[in-house]
Amino acid sequence: MDMEVTAWHSLHSTMTAQQDKRPFSRGTLRRILTFARPHRRHLVWFLILSTVTAMLAVATPLLAGRVVDTIVNGDSSSVVLGLSGLIAVIAVAEAGLGLLTRWLSAIIGEGLILDLRTTVYDHVQRMPVAFFTRTRTGALVSRLNNDVIGAQRAFSDTLSGVVSNIVTLLLTLVVMLSLSWQITLIALVLLPVFVLPARRVGRRLAGLRREGADHNAAMGTQMTERFSAPGATLVKLMGRPSRESAEFASRARRVRDIGVRSAMVQTYFVTALTLVSALALAVVYGLGGFFALRGQLEAGAIVSLALLLTRLYAPLTALSGAHIEVMSALVSFERVFEVLDLKPLITEKPDARPVPEGPVSVEFDSVRFAYPSADKVSLASLEEVATLDTRGGEEVLHDISFRAEAGQMVALVGSSGAGKSTIAQLLPRLYDTDSGAIRLAGVDVRDLTAASLRDALGMVTQDGHLFHDSLRENLLLAKPEAAEEELWDALRRARLEELIRSLPDGLDTVVGERGYRLSGGERQRLTIARLLLAHPRVVILDEATAHLDSTSEAAVQEALTEALAGRTAVVIAHRLSTVRAADLILVVEGGRIIERGTHHTLLAADGRYAQLHRTQFAATDSGAEPGQGSAAGIALTARGSDPDSGPEQVKETALVP
Repeated sequence: MDMEVTAWHSLHSTMTAQQDKRPFSRGTLRRILTFARPHRRHLVWFLILSTVTAMLAVATPLLAGRVVDTIVNGDSSSVVLGLSGLIAVIAVAEAGLGLLTRWLSAIIGEGLILDLRTTVYDHVQRMPVAFFTRTRTGALVSRLNNDVIGAQRAFSDTLSGVVSNIVTLLLTLVVMLSLSWQITLIALVLLPVFVLPARRVGRRLAGLRREGADHNAAMGTQMTERFSAPGATLVKLMGRPSRESAEFASRARRVRDIGVRSAMVQTYFVTALTLVSALALAVVYGLGGFFALRGQLEAGAIVSLALLLTRLYAPLTALSGAHIEVMSALVSFERVFEVLDLKPLITEKPDARPVPEGPVSVEFDSVRFAYPSADKVSLASLEEVATLDTRGGEEVLHDISFRAEAGQMVALVGSSGAGKSTIAQLLPRLYDTDSGAIRLAGVDVRDLTAASLRDALGMVTQDGHLFHDSLRENLLLAKPEAAEEELWDALRRARLEELIRSLPDGLDTVVGERGYRLSGGERQRLTIARLLLAHPRVVILDEATAHLDSTSEAAVQEALTEALAGRTAVVIAHRLSTVRAADLILVVEGGRIIERGTHHTLLAADGRYAQLHRTQFAATDSGAEPGQGSAAGIALTARGSDPDSGPEQVKETALVP
């Protein structure tokens, strides 16, 4: 390694090490060892080979000096050829060991990344929905990318660097002192001139790098938000393109200016240190030549000292900031462990059992619930706030009790924010109750296996979320092993077959981010097709027809009638026309059930339900009601039908008051 490369390496190490110096605990070290244990055999060989490579690196300058001495002394050419051959063998050995060491480093580093990423990913999947509603997605993804890679660096780069640098430094010092202690001491005196500027300039460049990263992050956020389909639409409708461009250009120019300053600071630094190293070599040659002319030093020793000089400065410079570099790398482990230390609120019991076979009833028994506070489900660093919000823990559901027999439909109606969606989210265990019990087929959901609960329940929400993937892959989420015929059958029953067959790529059509290439009604019908493919025994509909126009609502209602045929259903509805034929209607206000009954009994009671009904179905001049006689008036129930029957077997009940 020549002086210029050494300068660049020292600058990079010092700059990187300045980014984070938080302390870490011994507990962190113990946890790191648990991740390192599966790779211990590779680690041992990696350290051994790094040590051998460092020893060979010191041997070459000594042999070069011997070659010079042989030539000066006029020894036989066979000795020169032998020494040259030995240097060549060492060079080949160094190259081979370098490749092997790099392979081991890659095996250890990439294996560690795999272990950390899969562990964090699996852990995050077990976190409650409240975790995702509070966490910034970018911050969480950063833990799986930047911090995991930073943790890997502690093993693949920092550890090997420390070991090889210590071995190289000790061997180099011993050899140089044995050749000339005077020249060695002078070389050590010049070390601060080499190290101190690296630390100062490293801090300055670290500051510039952080500032540039902040501006780049801001540009990335702006592009992510503005380049998504909803964001681009909003900017076109209400934004100011010139202002957006000016703001982006301002940040981009700042990044450019920081890049120029960083490049010049680095160049000045490397040029200065290269000059210092050249002067150091001049001292070695000058003082060594003086000693050689006086007969106090061999000519070969001068060459060896000059070659060893770079092998002295490089490890000394690296080790001077090694503790900071180690701390910086290990901080990444702590940031990963922060996520792993968040305990999932929903866990499966060791003796959990599957949902019983056959029809499934649904029962809520004196259920009370409060959303968890932020400190139980989140981190300030993931929310990118100084401190977590301390609010939370206030009860939002109070003594909720009802029962839906197998094949029945229970409808939840009421004002926005009354607690209807919360009730629906408790059934599939997106959250757990604080008290009371929720039972499927008479078994507490907390005693059921997650897999069987997922198979037994199907849910359609109002946003109809889809992944940026093909129609096929979005459907196969419900049943990965589904055959082609099953996919088309589900689409036919969801009233989408004709549309999908008309597309050039058919099932391989990519739906776009969040399914944005589809209309709202098409998106909802696709999620219903996904539900039909899963064949759930209990269906939960959370405002599945909200925000749809009358035409789309009619198509979705037909698909929902198919989906609910013969299944137990819990339906949250804003439009009361969709739930008139429900077996039981629950009016929820303030987290309490204030009324219950059928459509007709609740109207006769002239309470809150009747008030909601009058508000939605105020008589027109002709006395007709909106949606009456249209496809939108089809009831969301077809009890008694076979759950997997075709549309011709579905019973349609007109919604007439």
